[in-house]
Amino acid sequence: MNKGLILGISAYYHDSAAALIDCGNIIAAAQEERFSRIKHDPSFPLQAINYCLAQANCQLSDVAIIVFYDKPFLTFDRLLETTLSYAPRGLSTFLRQMPRWLKERLHLKSLLRRELCALSQLHKHQLPQLLFTEHHQAHAASAFYPSPYQDAAVLCLDGVGEWASTSAWMGRGQQLEALWQINFPHSLGLLYSAFTYYCGFKVNSGEYKLMGLAPYGKPRYAELIKQQLIDIRADGSFKLDLSYFDFCLGNTMTSAKFHQLFNGEPRQPESPLSQKQLDLAASIQAVTEQVVIQLARTLQAETAATKLCLAGGVALNCMANRALKQANIFEHIWVQPAAGDAGGALGAALAGWHIYQQQARTSSADGDNMQGCYLGPQYSSQYIADYLHAQNITHQYYNDAELTQLCADLLSQGQVLGWFQGRMEYGPRALGNRSILADPRNKDMQLKLNKKIKFRESFRPFAPAVLANKTADYFQSEQSPYMTFTCGVAETIRKPHSEQKMATLAMMDKLYVERSQLPAITHVDYSARIQTVDGQHNPLFHQLLTAFEQLTGCPVLINTSFNVRGEPIVCSPEDAYQCFMATDMDYLILGNYLLRKTEQPPATSATRTFEAD
Repeated sequence: MNKGLILGISAYYHDSAAALIDCGNIIAAAQEERFSRIKHDPSFPLQAINYCLAQANCQLSDVAIIVFYDKPFLTFDRLLETTLSYAPRGLSTFLRQMPRWLKERLHLKSLLRRELCALSQLHKHQLPQLLFTEHHQAHAASAFYPSPYQDAAVLCLDGVGEWASTSAWMGRGQQLEALWQINFPHSLGLLYSAFTYYCGFKVNSGEYKLMGLAPYGKPRYAELIKQQLIDIRADGSFKLDLSYFDFCLGNTMTSAKFHQLFNGEPRQPESPLSQKQLDLAASIQAVTEQVVIQLARTLQAETAATKLCLAGGVALNCMANRALKQANIFEHIWVQPAAGDAGGALGAALAGWHIYQQQARTSSADGDNMQGCYLGPQYSSQYIADYLHAQNITHQYYNDAELTQLCADLLSQGQVLGWFQGRMEYGPRALGNRSILADPRNKDMQLKLNKKIKFRESFRPFAPAVLANKTADYFQSEQSPYMTFTCGVAETIRKPHSEQKMATLAMMDKLYVERSQLPAITHVDYSARIQTVDGQHNPLFHQLLTAFEQLTGCPVLINTSFNVRGEPIVCSPEDAYQCFMATDMDYLILGNYLLRKTEQPPATSATRTFEAD
């Protein structure tokens, strides 16, 4: 047994994942969805655990402790108390949920042991010790321990853990002290998800869409939301008027009273968007930003901290993160790039090392300890070559210098590239290893990528990757390696337009308005969610950006995740090839191998359908 090896697990809700650390250093971390190909897969992360163990060249018997990211008895307590408080109306929910809880989740420790025994062929008495963190404790650990800071305040916001929906912490060295929390059903994350549902998008995945819609609308409902739905106090704490919501019983997110307040039933998924949805998105975004800022002010006043760490699903709201940074409450802010439930696996493992085993933290010369978030599987050049030959796939091999130069030239000609390199990213963002790349100067590229590559709504914005040392020339931002903040596009490259004229345009017409010299990545409000790329964490991607700049004078590329609507980001070369062939991507780069679409057998994407997400 290696006393420093700790396995963290998140599972059974959504975005199951596993993470393995050794003496506090992250060895591997990945979501189960990447292996199972089921988006937001909630099942036991069997394949993710096997990957983590293989990455460390060890067996489960070598692990000292296993830590689960949630305490099921506390969650059961919440569900029981909530459903009984709504009696007799809550009876149907109680009867629907209890059999599953009594059969499985209330005995989660036994269920986990059975799964772990099946995975390892160990007897249950031979398994490593199994521990449990609280949900928000795992979030807080994932935010603080990998951060660049030895002392920092921590704010966690999500839908709900066991009871907590918002929690505040203070981290000092290895210590992580809980300060206060706001409990379910009063939840900023669930409030945002209620509007996600009402606007016709899927909860737990459509929140990104709502955030993308917000700049197209006006926050004309913001005051109504604050008057009727949420009571925000001066310190940022809040209470929801639960008569407007139905999530306590788990049936729908919003009630008939909510629908009456906003003059209509929820939008049907896939139906046309109206100005109402744009304005609702802008309104809930404004309210969310206000709450986050006021909570942060309170936390700073209480702790006198100059640094803040964020985690929880709400921490993936990069517009709110930008507003928080602009408020200048803290000198520095660091957001866990895997801020959602998948990151809970990493937080659980780190809590096992620093909290349960009381081990000291070590600083990283790289700033944070996330290793660029490249923590997933890597496939050797030999593996890729064997796959290509076995499938009789036409390809050409190039060395790094040849490859980056050729790809830069192809991108400058308007070609779209699938870019598959190195270790897969952990968390929801592709950061240059499982990416689709294109030229941001092309005014038609946003529509092309959304319609013919990603198969998603045309309003969805795309993120730019920029050479770190050229960031200030194009964006109003400091370094942002994980796409966790939006920022303004630099004034020097903007193309100003009359606000009055823009207000008269329909949403789709606004998509065709060039707002900057990089129209494909400039959102309607002149913002962009950037990734800054340095030569240390991703040298090949940095080399490609450098080659593109030398060729075009532009050190920026579109970087969007290598997947299509309703599917997880690709993990393996096989996944990448299948995605490539099902879309209108022009080229696929697998390691040092380049595949031209024109040299492949005819694609079958015309009959392919994609699940709404």
